[in-house]
Amino acid sequence: MRNTRRNPLQANRLHRFFLASATAVLLQTCPTASIGVPRSNCYALDNSGHIYDFSSWIGQPFEYEGKDSDLVVRFCKDVESRSQAGYLDFGRFDKVNYFVAGSGHVNFVQEFYNGDLINCEHSYDKMGRTAKVNIICGSCPKGECKGGLGCICNVTYESACRVLVELAIPCEKQGLRVFEGFTVGFHPRSWELVYNGMTQLGFEKSHHEFSFKTEQSQVALYMTAIASLSNLVQKPTVKVSPELGLEVSLSGSGATGSQPTTLSPTILMVAWRCEEARDTPYEVEITVPVVGYEPIQFTLTKMCGYRQHKEGDSMRGWAVFGVICSIFVVFSTLFCFGGFVYKTRVQNQHGLDALPGMSILSACLETVSGGGHGYSRPGDLNSTYVNQASWERPPVSAQGTGRTSERKYGSI
Repeated sequence: MRNTRRNPLQANRLHRFFLASATAVLLQTCPTASIGVPRSNCYALDNSGHIYDFSSWIGQPFEYEGKDSDLVVRFCKDVESRSQAGYLDFGRFDKVNYFVAGSGHVNFVQEFYNGDLINCEHSYDKMGRTAKVNIICGSCPKGECKGGLGCICNVTYESACRVLVELAIPCEKQGLRVFEGFTVGFHPRSWELVYNGMTQLGFEKSHHEFSFKTEQSQVALYMTAIASLSNLVQKPTVKVSPELGLEVSLSGSGATGSQPTTLSPTILMVAWRCEEARDTPYEVEITVPVVGYEPIQFTLTKMCGYRQHKEGDSMRGWAVFGVICSIFVVFSTLFCFGGFVYKTRVQNQHGLDALPGMSILSACLETVSGGGHGYSRPGDLNSTYVNQASWERPPVSAQGTGRTSERKYGSI
């Protein structure tokens, strides 16, 4: 009877295989989320790094009735005091983000600066009247608010130029966790693509005005992170849409998993080559995984107006040309040397006459020069000098014979 029992080791291997396959399928079917910078400065990060976007709350008024005057907080806009004497501005929400996390029962803090200067000319840093709004997610400690969008729990005037406000509101839904301090830019100290862990406008999705031209074969990206958290940064991955037509590769210290810091940024080299021409740009999505945080994602777009050849193809052509030239030089050298030895030993020729092709060159020069103003062959000159060895009695007939038998060559 055949034994159908399965080996425990084999069963364990099959279990691991199916588990790895299921994990790969889940990673492909569940796309990772990226964090883009909100459309306004009315947002904040809590103490755990999660983002809260209050862009829909901009300008929402909250009024508090006092004895002599009323205080109105317009969310992410300004704080003002209203009375019969008129309005006093206690500060405006600046373009720089003064929306930060709080402590204790206070969830967030908003700072308002540059209010009215009347009787506050010598205030702190000459900012005029200022206000600080402590935001509580929920209701006031004593239950002052009764439903609605919230209310002001308490107002305290530290001075005529400084007011503290406690505001209770139903906070927005908690967002994704941001990897604070992480930047990506085109220079070591810039952050055009990613700032403070959030993808900047124009790189969170495709924008044709940010497309790189066809002839730009590569781009360098510099990544920085807080030194204490730099070990959480993993190797980046790349995804191209559409998948065919653009070849993309990553290299540099940023592609090998090196830890980026603010003092020593890592470089991520993105090299791309157009294999097919296309009217619309290709989308190159780069993802930088971060342990315990949402991944950093940003998108670059690349135009492909024409097809580009591989660098190896041109190098291969130059290599073939170099080999052919080398072979030609070697054979030419062997031919010249062999011809010189043959004419020297067999034909008993010396000097220039022993060089291969010299007779042809001499004939051509003689034809061009018309036969005149040539030079004598070395053998003829030597015979002339021998005939004139005796100065006492130079033989006239020998000189005549030497001159009549002398061959003329074209001058070089």
